[in-house]
Amino acid sequence: MQPATEQDLPRIVAIYNSTVPTRIATADTEEVSVESRQEWFRRHTPGKRPILVERIDGEVAAWVSFESFYGRPAYDHTAEISIYIAPEFRRQGLGRKLLKEALDMTPALDIKTIVGYIFSHNEGSMRLFHSFGFEEWGRLPDVAEMDGNEYSLSILGKRINP
Repeated sequence: MQPATEQDLPRIVAIYNSTVPTRIATADTEEVSVESRQEWFRRHTPGKRPILVERIDGEVAAWVSFESFYGRPAYDHTAEISIYIAPEFRRQGLGRKLLKEALDMTPALDIKTIVGYIFSHNEGSMRLFHSFGFEEWGRLPDVAEMDGNEYSLSILGKRINP
């Protein structure tokens, strides 16, 4: 993985938007625009809360982001992680590779605790995170409503660098 550049943002957004219709990986119900994600992109800092991309044959195949948790100083050592993979590269072990690499870089990012917000019905992501020792630290039942259906959100967490 390598730090994302602003030139990668259109592909990052395209990968994200590919998950919107699935109702499995995001609570956005409409696609987002590159313009709407520019401020989000700029808030990330490479040495503390990076956005990273994985390239396959020169093309961005996936991305990982670390977000500050809850925006208060006492939580500086806790980060939320997100992983998004382009449809053509899913189910090939890339999520496992990226999560391992991301966890391996947390000491350099001064992160001690990682949290992930995953729809409870997203079985693949739940399985992936559990396989790396993440535990369910909370569940928000039926907090998301999409297309007339309600969905629960699981909060997974792991203490990684005590």
